[in-house]
Amino acid sequence: MVNDWPVHSIAECASQEPYSTQIGPFGKALMAQEYTISGVPVLRGVNVNHGRFHDSDFVFISEGKADQLSKFESYPNDVLLVHKGTLGKIGLLPAMRKYPRYILGNSMMRVRCDPMKLLPEYLYYWLSSPDGQHYLFSRISQVGVPQLQTPLTTLRQATLPVPPLPIQRGIVDILGKLDDKVELNERMNESLEGVMKAMFKDWFLNFEFPNEQGRSYKSSGGEMTYSEGLEKEIPRGWKIGFLGDVADNPRRGIQPEVVEEGTPYIGLEHMPRRSIALAEWGTTEEVTSHKFQFYEGEVLFGKLRPYFHKVGVTAVSGVCSTDILIVVPKSPEWYSFVLSQVSSDEFVSFVSAASTGTRMPRTNWEDMARYELLIPSSNVVQAFNDRIAPLLGRIRANILQSRTLVATRDLLLPKLLSGKMRVP
Repeated sequence: MVNDWPVHSIAECASQEPYSTQIGPFGKALMAQEYTISGVPVLRGVNVNHGRFHDSDFVFISEGKADQLSKFESYPNDVLLVHKGTLGKIGLLPAMRKYPRYILGNSMMRVRCDPMKLLPEYLYYWLSSPDGQHYLFSRISQVGVPQLQTPLTTLRQATLPVPPLPIQRGIVDILGKLDDKVELNERMNESLEGVMKAMFKDWFLNFEFPNEQGRSYKSSGGEMTYSEGLEKEIPRGWKIGFLGDVADNPRRGIQPEVVEEGTPYIGLEHMPRRSIALAEWGTTEEVTSHKFQFYEGEVLFGKLRPYFHKVGVTAVSGVCSTDILIVVPKSPEWYSFVLSQVSSDEFVSFVSAASTGTRMPRTNWEDMARYELLIPSSNVVQAFNDRIAPLLGRIRANILQSRTLVATRDLLLPKLLSGKMRVP
């Protein structure tokens, strides 16, 4: 080992408090039917889906049930791992979090480090490194659902180079700054999407788009007319229509043998829930069957189990799964309006109710195209698109910057952890 750093097991570096390494409860200790709409959040793989901890997409249990499972609680600076299912996901519970306590889910493990021996951030990065990932994936059971063999023992026996604390802090500082910028970009994209949704609601639901004088249309006495179909007043010149009047579903089928190597590939697994920022994709080395071709800036809609609300805008051109529908406006000025419609809760609820299949419901373009909506005047649609386009451009720029930052971090990670690159 470079620099002769000592090698220790995780068990040797864990806190001496009880349950410093802990696996989530098994079987009847935590049943899905006990989940509630609020209470104490349960940690699952989705909460560490992008490396660090993600404080969203929770299921909950009651306070009383959480009290019974107190030894499975997780607190700030706990290192989180998935031991069953989507293996290899690692997270770090941050000091700034939404809830006072969390409970490990059935597929989760945690480590609580002794900070005088091993920084939790350093352990997080080692487990995320090629060496850490190789250790975990080399100990997977080959029977049934992918899972670690004797997961708690496997975790405790893992050995890693442990440099002096000042060097650990230096490594964590370098890698952490890159991850912090990625997280900042993600938060910025969430804010930009929030602005877009608020503007859509204000313009097309409340009818407060700017008139020719720049004032809010309805509040300033804009001319309204009664719609029999909607049973309410709408701006004069607007009409009832359908999504299919303003959008299309191009089906550009493509076979894997004609796709260039390295072409971006988006499957449902790459699409986040309730976020239009499609920041993840694989490459066509993963593609073995018929796919659809998409272009930068097009809207993708996950048609399998549409209630998962997987709708987003592409930052690159590439190919996607046939379980994804491509949605494009019939003319450019309708782009932001179409995106806002198909990413809305109302549209996803409509499509989910119309989908077919019991276990794996799917929607189709014919049902989506029949979604009834209010079609505004073209000048309002153009003005809305002019306002939204810069926001979408910023989201795309943040995604591409984050991809570069992650690539840089992944390049530095093994060099720093092996000592081949010295910390200033």
